[in-house]
Amino acid sequence: MSADDDAKWLEWVTKQFENIAGEDKEINLEEFKTALKSFFAERFFTLFDSDGSGSISLDELLKALNLLTHGSETDKLRFLFQVYDVDGSGSIDPDELRIVLKSCLRESAISLPEEKLDDLTMALFESADKDNSGAITFEELKEELENFPEVMENLTISAANWLKPPATEKFTRQTPRYLTPAYWHNNSRKLLFMCCYILVNIFLFTFAALKHVDAGGWVMLAKGCGQCLNFNCTFIGVLMLRRCLTWLRATWVVRVLPLDQHVLLHQLVGFAIFGLSVVHAIAHLINFVNLTFSGGTYQLWEYLFTTRPGIGWIYGTASITGVILLLLIILMLICSSTFVRRSGHFEVFYWTHLSYIWVWSLLVLHGSNFWKWFVVSGFLFLMEKIVGITVSRIGGTQVVEVNLLPSKVTHLVIKRSPFFHYKPGDYVYVNIPAIAKYEWHPFTISSAPEQQDTIWLHIRSLGQWTNQLYEYFRQPELLGNEPKRLTRNLRNKKHQKSAQVSTKLSDNHRYCNIKCYIDGPYGTPTRTIFTSEHAVLIGAGIGITPFASILQSIMYRYRMRKQNCPNCSYSWCENVKDNEMSLRKVDFIWINRDQKSFEWFVSLLTKLEMDQADEEPQGRFLEMHMYMTSALSKNDMKALGLQMALDLLAKKENRDSITGLRTRTQPGRPDWAKVFQKIAEERKGKVHVFFCGSPVLAKTIKAQCEHFGFKFYKENFQ
Repeated sequence: MSADDDAKWLEWVTKQFENIAGEDKEINLEEFKTALKSFFAERFFTLFDSDGSGSISLDELLKALNLLTHGSETDKLRFLFQVYDVDGSGSIDPDELRIVLKSCLRESAISLPEEKLDDLTMALFESADKDNSGAITFEELKEELENFPEVMENLTISAANWLKPPATEKFTRQTPRYLTPAYWHNNSRKLLFMCCYILVNIFLFTFAALKHVDAGGWVMLAKGCGQCLNFNCTFIGVLMLRRCLTWLRATWVVRVLPLDQHVLLHQLVGFAIFGLSVVHAIAHLINFVNLTFSGGTYQLWEYLFTTRPGIGWIYGTASITGVILLLLIILMLICSSTFVRRSGHFEVFYWTHLSYIWVWSLLVLHGSNFWKWFVVSGFLFLMEKIVGITVSRIGGTQVVEVNLLPSKVTHLVIKRSPFFHYKPGDYVYVNIPAIAKYEWHPFTISSAPEQQDTIWLHIRSLGQWTNQLYEYFRQPELLGNEPKRLTRNLRNKKHQKSAQVSTKLSDNHRYCNIKCYIDGPYGTPTRTIFTSEHAVLIGAGIGITPFASILQSIMYRYRMRKQNCPNCSYSWCENVKDNEMSLRKVDFIWINRDQKSFEWFVSLLTKLEMDQADEEPQGRFLEMHMYMTSALSKNDMKALGLQMALDLLAKKENRDSITGLRTRTQPGRPDWAKVFQKIAEERKGKVHVFFCGSPVLAKTIKAQCEHFGFKFYKENFQ
């Protein structure tokens, strides 16, 4: 923290103290624990209570914090030593170190067996106890810390990180994002498309309005909006022709049109339809009011809710269908909001969105020209649906295995038809009649295309349907569907022979035979990954699913290119571009909230590490970076001992204690500026960043990509 930040922080601490302290202006241990919410509260309280009175005054607290904020490196290091010296003897023995490390693990939400905690303790203790005296002195701790430059750097910044509230991640820039050349360059196709879209609407509005100049301004406004609605209500369906868009991704059109943003454009057109519909309705309403007050034949309610005025193409139903259409459009807009879709009510969005059938039907009755606009796109949309239903029903398959993973993730293994072909990162719509007979839900395929017999889906329980799926496979009666013992053993042997990595068998793993239907596959932005030179794959939580498929396919192609010397065991990878893959380097970044989430794909990642057991002369082709956000970051003073112990033990055992991988799990959130700076310095070619995760994190990463000039792609298929 800067001097200003320190001053503001101390002011904040003073106010917090005054709010907690009673009339005696002091805080006892229980109040301190409640306020700090840290397992270190008792140790801090003892050190802050300089007079040993059993309570902390404001003067005692500020004196201690001033030392942590403005003291020398030695002062701060002395405080750290005192935290670890639980009995105050002037040295740290193994049991004291174990107590503190156990608190660190609890603070970081890391769960390790007692034996592993003992290993961590001894790894740090043996490294720090230079003279083998059986205790760590202050000088020995200082010498050990000097072997970790990052730790010493944090000490010089401010040891007030012990108590500082978590800071929000910020990215500052001198120029607003939308005014930077990088933004216009990276979004050129989308911006050009939007300009053309706006110009088309302006032209249609003007053309229709000028044809009704004699009818008055409100009629001109209504007719202009009506013509724009003819176009937009047709175009919104074109943007969701998934099969056509998937086919177009393999053509030159992908370099001209923003096919990757078709869902975003669909949403924008939806907002445009809502706005045009409201203006169209208001203009007609005002026109009806004018007709009523100018001595017209009909009353206002007759214009709005009856067919008597004879307004419209078929039986004068324009007003009635218009009112129903406006209500349906408002309903669809509300139920399509992010709040509804991502708050566990996806089914509400799903069923209300099917109202588009009624909207298009009513539009044919409402406007005399709509059918002319709709005939081509409607035919394509109908053909897509017919083909999808036909293919999915003819190609009905079964869920043959299920594995219930941590954090309520359901891993489905589905029998693959020999005619089902897909690309890495593609997604499918799945229907399981046993869960919901008529509901289809989109999920990314997490297995590689090279896996012949089955496809994988990893589904996190976030809504009604996904929760029902998870609970369905938890039912004990499903155990009756398992094959008999000899059949099960035979199937186990078959899967062990497969080249594909299988998930670890557990109590939550079972074989089954559940009917399901698949519609797809459909392409995503990740289809361009193999034409990249340096690909950066970033997955947040279950957002790893498209990259699980991609990583397996990448390593399969990598092995195909790998050359082996016939006279020795030396191997290398040809540095030659081919039609299959132009990749020269892949960085995979996986960010998880907790430790258990890494279990979803740990077997797969272990296999990928084994494929690169030997270092290549030009460095690793695939580098993995794991982050655990619940763990205290390295710039948090409470985590210093734990992170040092984890580093030492990982170096000793050649694997990470949290995941079991060779790749060390980094605590906290990535510093994206440093991560992307390192990638830029590698100079492995043009960098393409592929992201799948939360929209909030997507904005942060996209801003960094624009800053460094990287191409950004976001997975989005809803």
